[in-house]
Amino acid sequence: MTAPKRTPLFDAHIAAGAKMVDFAGWEMPIHYGSQLKEHEIVRSDAGMFDVSHMTVIDITGSGAKAWLQKLIANDVAKLGFEGKALYSGMLTPEGTVVDDLIVYLTSYGYRMVVNAGTTEKDLAWMESQKAGFDVTLQVRRDLAMLAVQGPQAIDKVCAVKPELAEAIRALKVFQGLPQDQWFYARTGYTGEDGLEIMVPADQTIAFFNQLQAVGVAPIGLGARDTLRLEAGMNLYGHDMDETVSPLEAGMGWTIAWEQADRKFNGREALEAQKAAGVKMKQVGLVLEGRGVLREGLKVVVEGVGEGVITSGTFSPTLKHSIAIARVPAATGATAQVDLRGTLTDVRVVKMPFVRNGKKVFE
Repeated sequence: MTAPKRTPLFDAHIAAGAKMVDFAGWEMPIHYGSQLKEHEIVRSDAGMFDVSHMTVIDITGSGAKAWLQKLIANDVAKLGFEGKALYSGMLTPEGTVVDDLIVYLTSYGYRMVVNAGTTEKDLAWMESQKAGFDVTLQVRRDLAMLAVQGPQAIDKVCAVKPELAEAIRALKVFQGLPQDQWFYARTGYTGEDGLEIMVPADQTIAFFNQLQAVGVAPIGLGARDTLRLEAGMNLYGHDMDETVSPLEAGMGWTIAWEQADRKFNGREALEAQKAAGVKMKQVGLVLEGRGVLREGLKVVVEGVGEGVITSGTFSPTLKHSIAIARVPAATGATAQVDLRGTLTDVRVVKMPFVRNGKKVFE
């Protein structure tokens, strides 16, 4: 049995009182005492997540752009300046999702961040797609990554890095700032403003402690999941995987269809799926009565068909249950969920559920 891997922040988590669990082969903090309190801190103030288990890959070579234009559904030609980022699915030839990821344009090529649990699969797939391209991949395990999120997140990072405050405040959403070996990106996974910061591994604990000293609370993976679900953001392996196309997983907006001669992996399959009519769609479900919507529960749409909940939870912000579900395309404003054998009425809404601390669906 292989021992779980540890990020450079392991000792800092223990010192902060974390409860550690195995997550995708990594020993990670699930909470530091109260998942609910941590959720509320990110919605009202500032919290930080250790996301060093995710994988940073630097991509170089004269063929890097063309290779990425084949590998992913979004188009890196849209990255107009250094630091600019985009979100995309990496697809199979059948048009299903190998992984979801972020790509940044850098001075030397590109930087990609992929999920922890899919890293080995992703790297094997990317290597298999290199034939005919001058491209080199470098996994950056010498970097750690902290996500600092919440309405006070940028102010508190600037308090720690006053010399960079002006440049950090000038960042637009999905824009990054390289600074020596550090990289500050205005991205996140919570529905709040904030930064994802790549840090040399040997400097990470000092940075973590500096952030704590200005009032940034450490937050575990438990709250990260309820925050991302309120934000209506997909989690790989739950809301999409290699059995699902991005058109069925709420990721249609990440596909760059223009430049019809760009033959990205899965394009033909997705065009055929569109032409035939996409049979399933992703929606939000709201249960305002008793009960909690959970992953795997059956969704019944009378006269239309059945679907399934792909992620579900009790929303700490909304004080009722919410879920992401994949349902028949003809589903309207209502559905029912099988809760322990009882078909229970739910509302079907457009996500997100919460953005910047506020309810946003109707």
